[in-house]
Amino acid sequence: MNVLGELALWIALPVALLGAILGFVAGHRQRGDLQLGAERSVYAVFGLTILASAGIISNFLYDRFEYTYTYSYSNRELATWYKIAGLWSGQRGSLLFWLLFLMLFASIAVWTNRRKNREFMPYVVGTLSTIASFFLVVLLFADVNPYLKLGFTPPNGAGLNPQLQSYWMTIHPPMLYMGFTSFTVPFAFAIAALLSGRLDSRWINITRRWILLSWFFLAIGIVLGMRWAYEELGWGGYWFWDPVENASMLPWLAATAFLHSIQIQESRGMLKVWNMALVLFTFTLTIFATFLTRSGLIESVHSFAQELKIAYIFLAFMSFIVGSGIVLIMWRLPKLKSENQIESFLSRESAFMFNNLILLGILFAVLWGTLFPLISEGVTGTKITVGPPFFNRVNIPIGLILLALTGIGPVIAWRRASKQNIKKNFTLPVGIGLGVMAALFAVGVRPFEEAEGVRVFSQSHAYALATFGIASFVMSVIVIEFFKGTRARARIENEPWPIAFLHLIERNRRRWGGYVVHAGIVVMFAGWAGSSFNVNIRQTLQVGESAVIPSPLGHDYKLTYEGMSTTAATAANANSNLAFQLVALLRVEKDGKVQDNLTTEKRGYIAQDQPTTEVGIDSSFLEDLYVILSDVPNMRGAVQNEPGAQTATFTFLVNPLVGWVWYGGLFIAIGGLIGLWPTLTGAGEPARTPTVAAARPRRPVPAGAAGD
Repeated sequence: MNVLGELALWIALPVALLGAILGFVAGHRQRGDLQLGAERSVYAVFGLTILASAGIISNFLYDRFEYTYTYSYSNRELATWYKIAGLWSGQRGSLLFWLLFLMLFASIAVWTNRRKNREFMPYVVGTLSTIASFFLVVLLFADVNPYLKLGFTPPNGAGLNPQLQSYWMTIHPPMLYMGFTSFTVPFAFAIAALLSGRLDSRWINITRRWILLSWFFLAIGIVLGMRWAYEELGWGGYWFWDPVENASMLPWLAATAFLHSIQIQESRGMLKVWNMALVLFTFTLTIFATFLTRSGLIESVHSFAQELKIAYIFLAFMSFIVGSGIVLIMWRLPKLKSENQIESFLSRESAFMFNNLILLGILFAVLWGTLFPLISEGVTGTKITVGPPFFNRVNIPIGLILLALTGIGPVIAWRRASKQNIKKNFTLPVGIGLGVMAALFAVGVRPFEEAEGVRVFSQSHAYALATFGIASFVMSVIVIEFFKGTRARARIENEPWPIAFLHLIERNRRRWGGYVVHAGIVVMFAGWAGSSFNVNIRQTLQVGESAVIPSPLGHDYKLTYEGMSTTAATAANANSNLAFQLVALLRVEKDGKVQDNLTTEKRGYIAQDQPTTEVGIDSSFLEDLYVILSDVPNMRGAVQNEPGAQTATFTFLVNPLVGWVWYGGLFIAIGGLIGLWPTLTGAGEPARTPTVAAARPRRPVPAGAAGD
């Protein structure tokens, strides 16, 4: 299998290049036979990529450590599932994984459009094959071939990074990769629209579900990554503005802006240049995110070894994308003129436009903060670190404006909002928002904190109070819209309210799914605001000693250290890949009432020198009790079960509303699925677009022709 896999990569490159050439020539000359050949090349490259990926997985499963990639990310003791996940554990395999998903989505796009949208498909296939060719060139010629051999066979591998030995490893990266790669389809259709000159809204209608699919995968991937960090990195947070965290968020921000702005083009025929630029920019950011992780130019817990050759190749490709996109847009500029203009500041068009500007403002702030260390090092020779304080200071106030627009944009009128429209839609929500702020202020949520008996203004507390007020306003807007829509349908159709509610969503999945997504964003903002009131206490305990941790919600936790157990590596547990486990047990009492015990661990892994931490988390609706085994002064003695080596240092955290971040992510997933679900018409059959017969090789026809 490994020999066939390596051979498949070398065969895939000329096939992909041939497909790219055939696609663009078919579009230019309107040759249906060449178009069919180009489409078949997509299927062929997909099959070859599956074969190459299967070869890599086979190398992991059968412990073929003569291969550099297998040796670097596996060992004999590694669990089988992590060996399968080895395909995307490191730089070499993850690039092949990117290509695998790219060809999967390319094949789906070609198959679903085999009898329709034929005027676009030659250029679509040409673009997709060009991108595939780029990744194949990187894999084969940039010193990152996953089939490269060491020249000898080590007895065992170096092992997988302990932080990657988590079930989140099997979920989070594939989600992000599906988000990155699925956006190649809208990008390819945008290029096809520019090359063919068909620049109305049809290409957007064709790719809307693809755009939402990419956005959905990116959103879920980001939330899962946050959860992974919260559980596995052992620092009590879920987002540290790490460069690669930032890189994954950049295309999501651009895609979010694009999803909003295309509504203006569809409804008012505006922002055609803007939308074309956004789709090109979003795709470039997916390549940039991949480049940032795979080049290792910026230090990150996600990045791999620095490879200058791959960095130059990625930079050249991104420059080619941006340059080509600008040339094509300038070429088609006369056909991209807006059909209407914004008539009023108080209109849905204006709100969506501000939404776009705010999203791009956040995007460029994050991009600048991420790249500034590289720029400073290149100019001055000194790398200046940009940390969370910069990102929070810039993005929190911008984010609050964005949150407010989430409630304004969907319900304000198109063209020009009247006073009656504004009063009708916003009086009650504004009142609710102000009322929530007043109630929270009354119970103690105030923009200051106590410091040595003195009240000091706290910017984070002020932002939190504002967030709760704005979030209440937006959620009120959403709830009122659902209420009014359900009530109207129940009256008109004489349906029970639950049935009317479900039918309401079914009749316009895009709109109501968007509202559910907005509700998820609101809940997540509230969860983020709760972090302003986190409690963090570090304490060293002997067995039998206790620590009292106050909760910002007004109660106390008493945690008593019961002792530490240890498990060393033996023949019986060798397959767990663990060298040792130190498990500290704590009894938990909440205001005197005994709760479930918590455990927190230190783990040592075979072939890895640095021990890792497994945290203990007690989650509830309003807060998490989060316990970290920060240090064991005499770790060797503890591992050997020496009685005097039980002293341990713990970090105790109480994180208010952190669970709301995950609840918000669940709302986003549900809303995304509602928007993606096919709309049913008639007798329950999916709505179908009029089709055009596929081109046949025996009778060449124009690529855009319809006929059987």
